[in-house]
Amino acid sequence: MANACSIRVRGVVQGVGFRPFVYRLARANTLAGWVLNGDQGVEIHLEGAEDDIMAFVQQMQSKRPSASTISEVDVAPALLEGLNEFTIRESHHSAAPTVEVSPDLPVCDDCLKECFDPSDPRYRYPYINCTNCGPRYSVVLALPYDRANTTMTDWPMDAYCDSEYHDPLNRRFHAQPIACSACGPNFVLCQNGVNTADGWDAIRKAAELLWEGCIVAIKGLGGYHLACDARNPIATVALRTRKYRKEKPFALMVRDVEVASRLVFFTSESETLLTSLARPIVLAQARLELEGVAPNNRDLGVMLPSTPLHHLLFAAGAPEALVMTSANRSNEPIAYEDADALKRLSGIADAFLIGERPIARRVDDSIARVGAFGPAVLRRSRGYAPGRVAKLPTKRSVLALGADLKNTITLVVDGNAFVSQHIGDLSHYQAFQAFTKTIEDLISMYDINTSDLLLVHDCHPQYASTKHAAALPAYETRAIQHHRAHLASVLAERGEWEKRITGVSFDGTGFGDDGSIWGGEIFVGSLEGGFERASHLRSAALPGGDGAAQYPMQAASGFLAQIQDLPDLTRPPFNFTSRYEDAMQLVRREVRTFSTTSVGRLFDAAAALLGFVRESTFEGQAAIWLEQLARDSSNLDAYPFPLTEDGLDFRPLLDAVVRDRLRGRAVPEVARAFQHGVAEGTAEVVVRLCHSRSIDTVVLSGGVFQNELLLEDLKSLLEPLHLEIWTNHDVPPNDGGISLGQAALAAFGNFNDAERYISEGVAHA
Repeated sequence: MANACSIRVRGVVQGVGFRPFVYRLARANTLAGWVLNGDQGVEIHLEGAEDDIMAFVQQMQSKRPSASTISEVDVAPALLEGLNEFTIRESHHSAAPTVEVSPDLPVCDDCLKECFDPSDPRYRYPYINCTNCGPRYSVVLALPYDRANTTMTDWPMDAYCDSEYHDPLNRRFHAQPIACSACGPNFVLCQNGVNTADGWDAIRKAAELLWEGCIVAIKGLGGYHLACDARNPIATVALRTRKYRKEKPFALMVRDVEVASRLVFFTSESETLLTSLARPIVLAQARLELEGVAPNNRDLGVMLPSTPLHHLLFAAGAPEALVMTSANRSNEPIAYEDADALKRLSGIADAFLIGERPIARRVDDSIARVGAFGPAVLRRSRGYAPGRVAKLPTKRSVLALGADLKNTITLVVDGNAFVSQHIGDLSHYQAFQAFTKTIEDLISMYDINTSDLLLVHDCHPQYASTKHAAALPAYETRAIQHHRAHLASVLAERGEWEKRITGVSFDGTGFGDDGSIWGGEIFVGSLEGGFERASHLRSAALPGGDGAAQYPMQAASGFLAQIQDLPDLTRPPFNFTSRYEDAMQLVRREVRTFSTTSVGRLFDAAAALLGFVRESTFEGQAAIWLEQLARDSSNLDAYPFPLTEDGLDFRPLLDAVVRDRLRGRAVPEVARAFQHGVAEGTAEVVVRLCHSRSIDTVVLSGGVFQNELLLEDLKSLLEPLHLEIWTNHDVPPNDGGISLGQAALAAFGNFNDAERYISEGVAHA
């Protein structure tokens, strides 16, 4: 007897070959019916024997396409329609979509094999793709994901591509960006404003230019890269000079895993991350120094080719290791539109390898690493965004605007939390423009009715994101405290709403409940019940406010002002400059000086005492320098970092650094004792709170927890005490994860008293 059922599949199930997979699976199980892309995912109607239907449902989940993810499967009885075959129907659009947009996918092995087969029609075609690979988020303009809603809409398919597109047994069945050299876009090489080659000739010529030491702007999936030979110091120095990038490390793209293993020390876990579908930049310890690539930094960021173009470039003879950095001047967003790239990069690139397929939105490369608690994303973008990272218990649409540094935004639709690509520092005009466009993008893509929208933002009244919130239409607008959002992001990833935790939120800066600059906060509570501030770093003065982050000596002055009997720090071994004394004058006079509990600035102060007496040229540079110094020592001494009624007291900690420096103790040993002291003091507070509140789980989040040595120390101190430790994995521990935490707290209505500082206009620099 025939039965019928309807199935709704949610997750990343559009644009990843799911419908042809369902088509083949239904036929293999002798089932009739249909499948289509709907607003909420893939919809399936099945008719046939009950055993065959049950086998279909089981196999659909166990044998799904590798690029797909299934988050929910709803099966319900349906009326028999008397169908005799299984078909694929056209997509329909009847309500606001909640389907997950697939991230961009790396080129698959099947397409690569065809790309390098001289007998194949797509031989050396740089835009080859199928339903298992290729662009998704970077080309989609609207939902549902159909060709007419992508940047391929202006490229009609020829007969060959059309036949594959409409063949349910072909892996290019409904591959929306399908094209070939006869009907699709291609690449051209532009030099001095003139197109000098196209197609394979353009790629081959670009490879030659890279060998010659030139800088080539190359259009990728989500924007342009600036590329040069990583082993050519003249080229890397020229790139730094032209890009105004003083010391921040460049990322590398290498030909294959073998080349990567010659450049960095890879564990099996790191290699798995490197070769994953996201193809992120993976940070690992360098085996050798490449002059100009990562000055004074012992780690390298390495990624593999992710597009057919990259593979073709290496096949054409490009150097096996290329600097492949975002195409911009320092701190600007990546260029992704051709005209803008040609204008903005004209003084940087010697040539442009321009792809004719438009990019719908800029999507930077993602950055990840394997650390003490497993894989973690440090910048979430290409390969990850805009995937769902959490399912929140709310039906209301929520838009969370994140923070102003490392900005991302999160949109919650029917409980699904979608985190955007990395946007960057909103103090830069072009980044702010990208921020507003991303908001419009997601609101439009998911057809959000703003009359019911809950809009949330950071509590800092002078953040660009806070000010922009006032201009956006929404039913309700609320503020979320920065450091609580850090912790909430970890719990949201795990789907833990009621779990009470002790949460450590350490970073550089965030607006506190009292209007001061927080950054060394310890909370107790849950996502559902809210977080109570239970402890914190002792307050210090911060001359110049947030600007002190750029000058470690300036940050140090406010901490050292509380320490008695300091030596003359302008003399060896400290060699502080006049900036320190100028900052001290501000502290003494209480001019442009603010109160802070920032652990990020505490690390800067220690770095200054250890010899970092210059300007930081990129965010976190001094702290990274200190951590790498500490790794040179096996010493496990710990300087005192006691808990007092005023909080974790940094005075004995820094005083010990000063005294040991005067005694001539090796700088790496001092750095290690400082790091271990921070870990021991933090662990002591955490253990006390856990025992007194009957809590067994610790959450660590905030930018300071990008310090891998600190994580290792805390793991060794806390795990033997049978405390579970949770950290971020799917979103960054830095401010790139703030928007998810904001959305999660908003879902439970957990706002706090910091909101009153918005209306009162209390602010710091």
